[in-house]
Amino acid sequence: MQNIQELLDGLSKAPQVLWAMVATIPAQRINRRRKEGYWTIGEHISHLALVQPLLLERLERFMKEERPEFVPYIPGSDEPTSDSPPIMATDAALSQFSEQRHLQIELLNRVDDAIWQKEALHPEYEQYSFYILVRHILMHDYWHMYRMEELWLTRDSYLTKLA
Repeated sequence: MQNIQELLDGLSKAPQVLWAMVATIPAQRINRRRKEGYWTIGEHISHLALVQPLLLERLERFMKEERPEFVPYIPGSDEPTSDSPPIMATDAALSQFSEQRHLQIELLNRVDDAIWQKEALHPEYEQYSFYILVRHILMHDYWHMYRMEELWLTRDSYLTKLA
């Protein structure tokens, strides 16, 4: 856990990176579905915004509970007829992402070493801790941002097929 400050820096910068990238994408490309079974760029943006309150709640549970036990979050699992996440207006999604990230950073700046080392139970993972959750949030942000860039710029025959 030597790189906590680097994780915090990455999380702090993610909203600016996302806003800047989205600003360069032509508006008509945001909600264009490239292929069946692929999210749109707008769906990725919306997902990033909509998942932040859940992630903040998980961070807070680490601070309140001895050993939190989490349930996997699977987008769309509560909507069995859809493979796509709900869609927000792009500016609203970007604002929500930024606001929620600000709240997360405020919380993370108050965390002591004992919380950073605290472990939890999560059926998806062999090991899960506060530190892993924070790192996971950062990787999740940038994975979706990479996917948005791929959907925007990559030719159809080179798009990564996700199962």
